[in-house]
Amino acid sequence: MRPVEVKAAISHLVDEKVPTFLWGPPGIGKSSIVRQIASDRGVDFIDLRLTLLDPTDLRGFPFFDQETHKAVWAPPAFLPDGSSPEGILFLDELNTAAPMVQASAYQLILDRRIGEYELPEGWAIVAAGNRESDRGAVFRMPAPLANRFVHLEMEIDAAQWRSWAMANGFDHSVVGFISARPDALFMFDAKSVHRSFATPRSWEYVDRILKSTPEPELLMPLISGSIGEELAAEFLSWRSAAEDLPDLDAILEGKTQPVPKDPNALHVLSSMIVTRVSSQTSTDVLENLLAYLIELDPEFSVMIVRELQQKGVLLEKAKEWKRWIKAFGYLLA
Repeated sequence: MRPVEVKAAISHLVDEKVPTFLWGPPGIGKSSIVRQIASDRGVDFIDLRLTLLDPTDLRGFPFFDQETHKAVWAPPAFLPDGSSPEGILFLDELNTAAPMVQASAYQLILDRRIGEYELPEGWAIVAAGNRESDRGAVFRMPAPLANRFVHLEMEIDAAQWRSWAMANGFDHSVVGFISARPDALFMFDAKSVHRSFATPRSWEYVDRILKSTPEPELLMPLISGSIGEELAAEFLSWRSAAEDLPDLDAILEGKTQPVPKDPNALHVLSSMIVTRVSSQTSTDVLENLLAYLIELDPEFSVMIVRELQQKGVLLEKAKEWKRWIKAFGYLLA
């Protein structure tokens, strides 16, 4: 399932408090999606790593109650205590936990209670983990535990990632490079001995590195440490070739600007335009933009228009729209 579909599916299951297990290779954003669901709902979110726990930690610790003369189990402080009426308890990397720890989670997942502790009514349980084929330090999930979940598998979708990255202000060279090389978004090889490899998570690190404006001589070691040496060299070479761009502000103001011919520059310019223009952009600015897009390479012009329409930009209101349709309308079919 693609990320948008996964998010919708988990949202439905959270509504019904159905335990859910999200599978996928490392670094593709499984935890980010679950955290985003909680954020969108305005509910609490607890990220619990069972791999760090002992089998007895979930049940809590016993102490002697002097009034009842009985042993009472004190629930662990990391479980929801009811102070937040709604939330998502996220059991990340569940299948990396030792089998005995997984077994201790059975009752919590299915019965929403363990020992004397009971999960608050408004809380849902979502778990996630890497696949056994990813060669991570995982344990095969016992059938009784597996049967307690609805299982979803998340896949990489470069187009959806691009939209997300632009909405979150990623460096335009990163977005442009992935647009040109969608296969570079995820280059994990379970058999590889290299420590660094490209994933959506490591490309987020590249974005943060670029925003920190490191010295030029540090760019290569920093970025290769995120996505691998070979891909880092390709990205930086591509980024250098794509730096000669027209002034976007001048384009939107209707001033004459050169039209790039290099595909690398066009990918970066496309991401810049789609990021800048929104449903709040004035009609005058849209007129100027469409006039410029008519001069652009047809493939990129149509791609920009489609993505702006998906964002709710009403290009049809601009007078230049008729001229643009006359030039490129046949490509929209």
